[in-house]
Amino acid sequence: EWEGGVAKYYRIGAAAIAWFALVLQYYLTIKKPGVAFLEATVRYFSFFTILTNILVALALTLPWLAPQSRAGQFFERPSVRTAILAYIIIVAVIYHYLLAKLWNPQGWELLADTIEHVVTPALYVIDWVLFVPKGTVRWKSAFISLLFPLAYAVYTLIHGAVTGSYPYPFINVSNLGYDKVLINMAVLVLVFLGLGVALIGIDRRMGRNNKQAAGAAT
Repeated sequence: EWEGGVAKYYRIGAAAIAWFALVLQYYLTIKKPGVAFLEATVRYFSFFTILTNILVALALTLPWLAPQSRAGQFFERPSVRTAILAYIIIVAVIYHYLLAKLWNPQGWELLADTIEHVVTPALYVIDWVLFVPKGTVRWKSAFISLLFPLAYAVYTLIHGAVTGSYPYPFINVSNLGYDKVLINMAVLVLVFLGLGVALIGIDRRMGRNNKQAAGAAT
């Protein structure tokens, strides 16, 4: 019960930070000059970073805000929370190694950018380590978790073919062509799968350790 209370208040604080960054980023996006509101909104929701941060924010919010709802119970599942952990880790790693050097945000842009790529991922990692029950996630969850990035890849290719706009340079068909983009996407899918398997392995090891510690305590 003590841990449950700590988890709730931790998630309230972490959720507030995550939602603040998302709202701020949306405001900055729709306020850019020369871009229509609808176009800016579509562009905002076309970034994997934004979609993943929304998943994290929901996972930090719904289990305490609406714990009895289907959505609340869904986001409370260790398998779901572990899948989201894989997504947000990849968001942070790709940004720091591939994207950060491509632009230089300032002011409010820098604040939103830092929260979405550093603070929120770190808060969610802490949440997963401390508050998510361990040892119940099945190996097949690593494959099921690929549905989200695969759906995003399909959407991005269709949206890009229609608008000519791509959110990330490594999936920009206009510059790279479909052959290179499909190779990049295949590599990313393998990275998602590998990280998902690794996190499930960590989950199962932590679950065994927790059982052993509980047994030793009794």
